[in-house]
Amino acid sequence: MIHTTPTKALLATTLRPLVVQLSSSLAHGARRIDHLLHQEPTPQKTATFERELRTLLQEVGRRMMAWVLNHMEPERPEEMPARLWLKGQASRRRRKHRTTLATLFGPVDVWRRLYEPLVSGSRSIHPLERRLGREAGVATPALAERIGIWAADHSQRHVLEMLRHDHGVPWSCTTLRTLLSSLSAGMAPYRQAAQVDRVVGWLHQTRASHGRFQPTLAVGRDGVNVPMRHREWKEGSTATVSVLHRRGKRVGTVYLGQMPEPGQPTLTAQLTALLQDILRQVDAQGLRLVSVSDDGYHPSDYDHSVLKKMIDPKRPWRHLEWIRIVDYSHACLYITQLAEALFGLTAQGRAWAKQMRKSMKTKSDGITRVLQSAAALRRQHGLGGKPESYDQAYAYLKKRTHWMRYRHGKSQGLPIGSGITEAACKIVFTQRLTCSGMSWTREGGQVIVDLRVVWLSGVWGEVHQRYLASKPMPDTQADMVTGTQHEQQAA
Repeated sequence: MIHTTPTKALLATTLRPLVVQLSSSLAHGARRIDHLLHQEPTPQKTATFERELRTLLQEVGRRMMAWVLNHMEPERPEEMPARLWLKGQASRRRRKHRTTLATLFGPVDVWRRLYEPLVSGSRSIHPLERRLGREAGVATPALAERIGIWAADHSQRHVLEMLRHDHGVPWSCTTLRTLLSSLSAGMAPYRQAAQVDRVVGWLHQTRASHGRFQPTLAVGRDGVNVPMRHREWKEGSTATVSVLHRRGKRVGTVYLGQMPEPGQPTLTAQLTALLQDILRQVDAQGLRLVSVSDDGYHPSDYDHSVLKKMIDPKRPWRHLEWIRIVDYSHACLYITQLAEALFGLTAQGRAWAKQMRKSMKTKSDGITRVLQSAAALRRQHGLGGKPESYDQAYAYLKKRTHWMRYRHGKSQGLPIGSGITEAACKIVFTQRLTCSGMSWTREGGQVIVDLRVVWLSGVWGEVHQRYLASKPMPDTQADMVTGTQHEQQAA
C-alpha cells in the first residue's frame, strides 16, 4: 500500500511539489541570515534570529511531515486492496477521511483510507494509522514518547504548557490523559524484562570488578502516603532492587511503585517476579542477597512469607539465604523514644541517645549495650516519661536484635540503612504525586507511577522500543491479505 515508485522518478516528479512548497520558507530563512550578517551583532539580535530560525525550521519540518504522511497511501483507490483481512475479520475499502495528528513539529492534517468491516459490531480501521504507530489516535510515537517523559517529571499543567509552547499542540486535559493512559498501558508489560536486563548487566559488571567483598543484591520496600480523592490519604508502596559492587558502593537501582492497595499484592507479585527472573540469569552462588527495610508490617511479612521461602532457581533443592537488616535510622528513632521515656525532653536524654546511637553502630554488640543501659537506668532512676512509650521502644529493639548487627554490616560493605528505598518514596511518589497539588484516583495515579518507574530505572529507551516493536503491523501475511489471497489460503 506504500508507494513503490522508483527513486529517480520520485525525485523528478512526486517530490517537486514539496520542494516548491518549501521554497518560500527557505527563501525567508536566507533573507534572515543575510540580514543578520550585514548588521552589527548584539545579544538581542542573536536571540531574535535564533528564535525565528527555530520557528522557521519547525514549520518546514511540519510541512514535510504532513506531505510525507499524506503520500504514504496511493491517491487512486484502485491501487489499494478492495478487501483487507485483519485478525480474521474482513473489511472493505471506503473513501479517505481527514484527521489531525500531533507531531514533534506541530499538528498536521492527514488523509487516510478507511476500511469498513463486513460484519456489523466491529470497528472500522485505518491501516495507515496502524503502520505509523499512532498513539491513542492523537500523536506520533516520537511525540508520545516525549510527552510520557515530561509527564513522569512534571505536572499536567506544565506538560500542557510545554506541549503548546514547544510543539504548537493545544491539547485538553482529557486528550493528554488519554494518551498517557495508552502509553503507560502499552509500555508496562515490557518494564520487567528491561529491568532484569539492566540488573543482570550490573551484576556481571560488579563480578568483574575489584574489591574485598562479594557483589550484593539489595532489596527494600516501603510505604508512603498519597493524596487520594475525597481528601483521603492512603499508603502507596514502593520497592527497590539495587546492586552494590565489591567495595560496597551502589552501582544502580531499579524501582517499582504501586498506588494504595489493600495488602499490596500487586507490588509483592511484581517484586517477586523481578527477583526470580534476575536469579534465573545470575547464579546466586558468590552473591550476597540482602533485605533492608524499616521492618514495618508489609516489609516484615514479605521477608517471612516470600524471601525466606524463595527457592534458588539454579539449585531447586535449596532455599536462597537472605541477610536481613533493619534500617539503622529507623532503629535510632526508637533510641530517641527510650531517651524521652527515661529522661524526658532534657539535654541529658539527648546526650544519652547520641551515645547509644554511636554504640549501636560502632560496637559489635551495640544493640545489646543499648538495651542493657536502658534497663539499668530504669531500675536506678525510674522513668521520666510515659511507661508505655518505653515498653514499646524496648520491645521493638529487643525483638529485632539479631537484625541490627550494624558494625558487622559496615565491616562487610553491606547496606545498614534503607536510604535507597526511602529515597524511592520521595522520587517515585512525593516529588511528582504529592507535590503536584492534585488528588488522585488509583487508576490515574498508577499511570504516572508506571511511567515514572520506567524513567527512574533508566530503562525508558529499551521499554519504549520493545513496545513499538510489539505493535501489530497490518501488512504482514499473518494479519492482513486481500480477499482473494485469503480465499486461496483457506482452500
